[in-house]
Amino acid sequence: MTMKTVWCCLSTLVVAFCLTNLSQAKEPTATDPSHFKVADGFQVELLYSVPKDKEGSWVSMCVGPDGNLIVCDQYGKLYNVAVPDAGQKGEVTVTPIDVQIGGAQGLVWAFDSLYVVVNSGQFPSGLHRVTDSDGDGKLDKVTQLRKLSGGGEHGPHAVMLHPDGEHLVIVCGNQTNETEFASSRVPQVWDEDLVLPRIYGRGFMREKMAPGGYIAKIDPEGKEWELLAVGFRNEYDAAFNRDGELFTYDADMEWDLNTPWYRPTRICHAVSGAEFGWRNGSGKWPAYYEDSTPGLVDIGPGSPTGVAFGYGTDFPQKYQDALYACDWSYGKLYAVHLEADGATYKGTPEEFITGTPLPLTDIIVRPKDKALYFTVGGRKTQSGLYRVTYVGEKTADAAPTGLNDAMKLRRQLEEYHVSKDPAGIDLALANLGNEDRFIRQAARIALEHQDPAKWQDKAIALDNTYAVIDTAIALARVGDDSLRGQLLDKLDAIDYASATKQQKLGLLRAYGLVLMRMGDDAEVRDRYLKKLEPLLPAGSPEENRMLAELLVRLQSPVAAPRLVELLEAAPTQEQQIELAKSLRLLKAGWNDELQERYFRWFHKAANYRGGASFDLFVQDIKKEAVENLSPERKAALASILDHKPDSSMPTVSGKPRTLVKKWTVEDLATVVDPATLKGRNFDKGQQLFAEANCFACHRFAQQGGAIGPDLTALAGRFSPRDILESTILPSKQVSDQYQAIKVLTEDGRVVIGRIVNLNGDNMQINTNMLDPNAITHVNRNQVDEIMPSETSMMPEGLLDNFTEEEIKDLMAYLLSRGDRTNAMFSEN
Repeated sequence: MTMKTVWCCLSTLVVAFCLTNLSQAKEPTATDPSHFKVADGFQVELLYSVPKDKEGSWVSMCVGPDGNLIVCDQYGKLYNVAVPDAGQKGEVTVTPIDVQIGGAQGLVWAFDSLYVVVNSGQFPSGLHRVTDSDGDGKLDKVTQLRKLSGGGEHGPHAVMLHPDGEHLVIVCGNQTNETEFASSRVPQVWDEDLVLPRIYGRGFMREKMAPGGYIAKIDPEGKEWELLAVGFRNEYDAAFNRDGELFTYDADMEWDLNTPWYRPTRICHAVSGAEFGWRNGSGKWPAYYEDSTPGLVDIGPGSPTGVAFGYGTDFPQKYQDALYACDWSYGKLYAVHLEADGATYKGTPEEFITGTPLPLTDIIVRPKDKALYFTVGGRKTQSGLYRVTYVGEKTADAAPTGLNDAMKLRRQLEEYHVSKDPAGIDLALANLGNEDRFIRQAARIALEHQDPAKWQDKAIALDNTYAVIDTAIALARVGDDSLRGQLLDKLDAIDYASATKQQKLGLLRAYGLVLMRMGDDAEVRDRYLKKLEPLLPAGSPEENRMLAELLVRLQSPVAAPRLVELLEAAPTQEQQIELAKSLRLLKAGWNDELQERYFRWFHKAANYRGGASFDLFVQDIKKEAVENLSPERKAALASILDHKPDSSMPTVSGKPRTLVKKWTVEDLATVVDPATLKGRNFDKGQQLFAEANCFACHRFAQQGGAIGPDLTALAGRFSPRDILESTILPSKQVSDQYQAIKVLTEDGRVVIGRIVNLNGDNMQINTNMLDPNAITHVNRNQVDEIMPSETSMMPEGLLDNFTEEEIKDLMAYLLSRGDRTNAMFSEN
């Protein structure tokens, strides 16, 4: 494999030529699949281009009882779609379903009925059941089962059959208010649980608080609702694997790009009682919070829509077992290959089908012909229906393995999320300190559902580090405030230095929850400061973030100099912004010099780039920090506060560099061999990665931006020379996986970039990967031609300002995958 599939601030779109000479086309059509990139052995057929003026833009789909498809226009009617079986000739026939319901983003045929989840202002929002009341074979009766308060693109979405065959499951985005639940697997004690007040940026959903998006199980009559999981941003669809485990694909908040609270789109294992930690503004919980359920796979920027497992297809076993996830905005259909990882799974995403434009909306398996079907459309864009079949060589595959012992134990604990059986207390206590995060989460949730008086003394007596941490978290949430002293005694007894990183983060989270939930009065302030102040600075950015929040909340008199020093030394803009956000509320411990250094940071931050809310976030941090100054200090700092930054400042470090040499691959090929990279400097390599602006686009070791691909696993796939060549000559071989497009318009414009959004006939193209807001609008009807760009969007000359020794440190950092214990950093 060559390096062409690697680096890049490049486009994640595959180039298609379907828009060529659009102005001359008689009828608009969906994208021609001959221009897609498709996984080896698979074939894609365009079965039907939807006439937009007559049948709208399709966003949801299911299989009816006769094997035909039922689809829905985002803003209009339901349609019955008869398609010829795979391998058979015939026409697609589309017939309107004559019922007064539509605008559906969820459809399923079950219990001799069509269930419709409406998400449109034209029809009542909520769950509806459509039946054939007179037995003539035609649907004619609509019954609203549950009104749901919420609509638009963050309202109620998909509905599906539960594996027990007796219930349905419904998926709701974070603009859907909670309905009445007869039972809940999630302890209904949620709160924002933010140590410091958030900032809001542009304020999208400013008034919407926890728990965010949710998934619920319901009976066929829609009367009994059980809450399964919460804390999503805007999960559109969900799917069960063959073992009854539930998965979804949750949305990011693209306005947050390049901020520390940005959370990429991600595949989530929606276990019983899960809380995924969505909060508005800057309040989103990081995945490492002990009381937050982490995602399985970070995908990156995008717009999640339909998901489905490949069960029932005539695909190789690997692809039957895959979770298919649709990304609307970047035109990607992922096949996520899952494998057991303790009590949960880990996943490897494969770009199964990619194209442009390919605004994927829904995906299903049609058992009748064992094929996979997907639709494109939404927001009144050109819609189409496609079929995927396997035409490659058939091979024998291993049979599925089922649940492992860890998963069975988790499932056993999850039974007590709806049961008050006292037997669950002993099982939960025995597993509260389990090394497997999903098992101890299931144990903690089981305890939170029980009367604390029946288990708190036994839990407080436990000495296992994780058990102490999760006991404190559980009792902070459901226990009596009188337990605060006992919980702090147990937390204080943990040896921080010998704890693992996750234990340290869990310990800090437990301290925070006890403080927030049980009170932060003067009685505990000195105790907290005595414990926490010596820990700052800590060994990781995550610890420093959490310590900063706690110490600022407690107004530590020694925090200011340590945090300002960390702010100045942090290698990524995300780390800097997080520290600056905490420092904005610190009133204690400042002197004139520290204040000057802190406010000078905003000169540098003014040139950072991010999503649509990014500039406002930075401005809000500064505004609140200035509000804490006395009038005298405002006057003294006026020249710094009013300074207009030089927009040419090139790097996160803020230190302009000069040309060292126009490096070639041959100049450096012999100096980047891991066998000779000894005694290198990890911190210097990380700093150079930042100075080269790599963190602006790429994630590495769970830090940095998310516009470009994650580079952490780079060293596992490519040789040092390949990495070097791709860095020095980014346009030599541009992978179609990340290729930018060149759009030629009828009025002579040339736009190079990647499509990041669609709305009707409007294409939004990002033209600068370092600036997510660099958007050019192009009307699809004015496009003369689309072709692949031969130039990489990754800039050249990234190494030309570095010395040979610095390049060695940078390459060692890349090749280490972010592991500072790697032998390349050893002095021996």
